[in-house]
Amino acid sequence: MFNIKEIRNQFPILQQQVNGKPLVYLDNAASSQKPISVLETWKRYYEEINANVHRGIHTLSQLATEEMENSRKKVQHFINAKHDYEVIFTRGTTESINLVAYALGNSNFLKKDDEIIIGYLEHHSNIVPWQMLCERTGAKLKVIPMDENGILQLDFLDKNLSEKTKIVSVNHVSNALGIINPIEEIITKVRKNSSALMMIDGAQSVPHFEIDVQKLDCDFFAFSGHKMYAPMGVGILYGKEEILEKLAPFHGGGEMIATCSFEKTTYAALPFKFEAGTPNVGGNIAIGAAIDFMKKIGVENIRNHENELLNYAQKRLLEIDGLKIYGEKANRTSVVSFNLEGIGIASDVGMILDKLGIAVRTGHHCTQPIMEFFKIAGTVRASFAVYNTLEEVDALVEGVKKAQRMLM
Repeated sequence: MFNIKEIRNQFPILQQQVNGKPLVYLDNAASSQKPISVLETWKRYYEEINANVHRGIHTLSQLATEEMENSRKKVQHFINAKHDYEVIFTRGTTESINLVAYALGNSNFLKKDDEIIIGYLEHHSNIVPWQMLCERTGAKLKVIPMDENGILQLDFLDKNLSEKTKIVSVNHVSNALGIINPIEEIITKVRKNSSALMMIDGAQSVPHFEIDVQKLDCDFFAFSGHKMYAPMGVGILYGKEEILEKLAPFHGGGEMIATCSFEKTTYAALPFKFEAGTPNVGGNIAIGAAIDFMKKIGVENIRNHENELLNYAQKRLLEIDGLKIYGEKANRTSVVSFNLEGIGIASDVGMILDKLGIAVRTGHHCTQPIMEFFKIAGTVRASFAVYNTLEEVDALVEGVKKAQRMLM
């Protein structure tokens, strides 16, 4: 049974007021709130264990290692990776993508005039690392175009994939518009027409629906803990074993070595080759607790609930004269991104909503190319999670109506 009251009671932050109004938190695409089970797991680590991992023979170090490696296994099963050592702990999606881009560059994977393809809907973290890689190697960056509905035009791949294509990296879900990209179709085209590596930015998909990296047949998959009810500062990079083995390390230092001398260093086995330095042990353990939380509710139940919220929000918002939803006709999840006609600054709407206790995100959402395509400076973005309610959507709609009256 999906009991929204019981779910909300697990999130202490939702019980407070903001500006004298009950908090309506609709900025989940930026970062979700944390349930008690995750908070207590993180707290327990620092109160009862708090030792470094892999390096100590004493009891606390052994306990910390066991807890973190158990969490790694939870991630493995959550995304259906073949091996637990294909799961690398990072600080977030951004670091995961940078890790791959840097490692590929240091592994002589690209040469001058090779090509990297990304999509038009990318977050800056799936644009800039590839631009930097192109600058270092002389490779060229190509972009899959989109139409006025925010839908990627995949015939571009039919015309542009070739043996020069070395990497294709696209997001699974647009953080700015909530559009679900047809990843399976993209991967099929890549496999058919090139030998390119396939990377998926899954930051906005993992919180909302089930992921199976083996079924997808992607080479890399990256996501962040803080968007799926875990703490900030922890992320995951999945990579196929045979590809990770070939890549040079990203960071150098402790933990990632097999042997080290002034003459030569050899690197540790996976996953530790890519996990230099002291990890975020508490956060890495807590992401396992977040997975437990999601699995207890049921990922499919979360998706169904969020789809109900999205459909209801779109219906209610479109009742407002002069309101435009971007990507309205595309297949989407958990995000509604909009503007009001005649109101040029989305942040003005956001500030009024904040006075009503409603937290939304305004601006370009680290997706400036999307905003330039639509010839706008930004949007108001409301994004949903498992604890949001239809009543909160109603509060959002009434708040937008009030903002419209005040700003027109």
